[in-house]
Formats: sequence, C-alpha cells, structure tokens
Amino acid sequence: MPDENLLATLENGLRQSRTTRSRLAARLADLEAEAERVRTELNEMDAIISQTEAAMFRILSSMFGAAQSASSTPSDAEIEFALRRDAATAPRVAPTPQPPQHVSYAQRESSRPEHPFRHHIPQIRPDTTPKSDRFFERTIPHATAVLLRESGGPLHVNEIYNRLIEGGFQFTGQNPTISIAVSLNRNNRFRKVAPGTFDLTIRDAAQAS
Repeated sequence: MPDENLLATLENGLRQSRTTRSRLAARLADLEAEAERVRTELNEMDAIISQTEAAMFRILSSMFGAAQSASSTPSDAEIEFALRRDAATAPRVAPTPQPPQHVSYAQRESSRPEHPFRHHIPQIRPDTTPKSDRFFERTIPHATAVLLRESGGPLHVNEIYNRLIEGGFQFTGQNPTISIAVSLNRNNRFRKVAPGTFDLTIRDAAQAS
C-alpha cells in the first residue's frame, strides 16, 4: 500500500510538471514570435532612418554649396560658416548636465596631453578612385566612425572624403566635405577638435590605453 501511495504521488507530480512545461513552452513560443516582430520593425526603422539621413545630407549639401562650383574645395572658414549656419537652424541636443567636481591643479596637469593635436589640412586627391565597396550605401556617420577607429586619431574632412571615396561611398551634393562636416557636427558620437577636423567622442578602451 505505501508503494501505491508513492506511485500515485509521483504520477501526480509528473502530470503537473508536464503541464507546467507545456505552459512555459507556449509562453516561450509567444516571446520568440514577439521578438521576431520587433526585429522586423527595427530593420524597417533602420532603413527609414538611413533613407532620411541620405535625403537630409543631399539637401544640406545643395543648400550650403549653391554659391560654389562643383570642382571647388571649401576652405576651413567656409566649413565653419556652414556649421554655424546649420547650428542656428538645428542646434544639437545639449548633453545631460553633470554635477560640478573639484579638480586639483595636479589632476589638471596630469590630464594634459603630452603632444597636443596639430591642425593639418590635407588636400583632396582628385585622382582618388574606389578601391572597395565597403562604404557603399552607408551613411556618413557610420562610415566615418569606421575610419576614425582605424586611424586612431582625428581626421580632417578632406581626408575623410578621400577615404570614403576609396571605400566606394557615393556623394550626390556639390560640396561633400561640407556635408561630412555638418553630418558629424550634428552627431554626438563625434567631436570637433579643430576647424574641419573631427574625432570620436569616446574611443574604445583598447585604443585609448
């Protein structure tokens, strides 16, 4: 008789376990289906964002370069004017304010770079031709982030333009360097370190060490 009672208890526990497992499996299937729907919506939003950015850059390039010929290269002063004009119409979102922290003189001195960045203005190479298609159909911020990580330091928009062309990037406006500058200046992933020159706001720890 005790064996029969034990067997009945085990059978009841088995039925409950199977019922619980079935319920969990059904819930997991629902969650996986929901996750797939969310992934699909994310992909659709990424496509819309990329198309919108590309349209904005074409409009900005035409707007800022209407007074210049297609073959001319904007100077740093013209690039800075374009950035100020863009900031006046579409200011960047201010970063979240942080509480003030006391920094000693020794800390300030230790944080100074040993070799300050020197502003270098490379020339646009008119004979630059695509060597790959890795930047084809990419946005300016995405492709530039790759270039800045590879370079390990800041790049002038002229050099960014040269390297984007080598990577198969296709510009449609009259002044691509201004389009690059405006695009990067609007994106918090980048910081301007000199006229027409940008770097990543945050670099990987491996590169910063």
